[in-house]
Amino acid sequence: MKNNPIIPYILIMVFGIGLIFFMSLEGVGNKEEIAGGHEGTEEGGETAGGADGEALVSACIGCHGGDLTGGMGPSLVGLEADHIVDVLTNGIEGTPMTPGLKTPDEAQAIAEYISSLE
Repeated sequence: MKNNPIIPYILIMVFGIGLIFFMSLEGVGNKEEIAGGHEGTEEGGETAGGADGEALVSACIGCHGGDLTGGMGPSLVGLEADHIVDVLTNGIEGTPMTPGLKTPDEAQAIAEYISSLE
């Protein structure tokens, strides 16, 4: 009797689905902890400066490069803070930069951090 060549593929698929299922259960169990890590730290209505902007700018790295000097998107280094806030809140038509991408407080924190990179 010959071995069926599809059996290893089925076993790998079942293992992968099981792994995804158990990883999602872990995420559900930690959702309060995960959600707490994404909230902005605000004191007296003001965003807590550079550390907040530095954490938020990690979403920009995919398109603008690890050092924000350009990649698929243009370089952000040297841009004025007002322009960065405008783009993050109003977006740029025809690009992944959609309107309302960040809240005004998040946009301001990111703009302050990027402006400090000059």
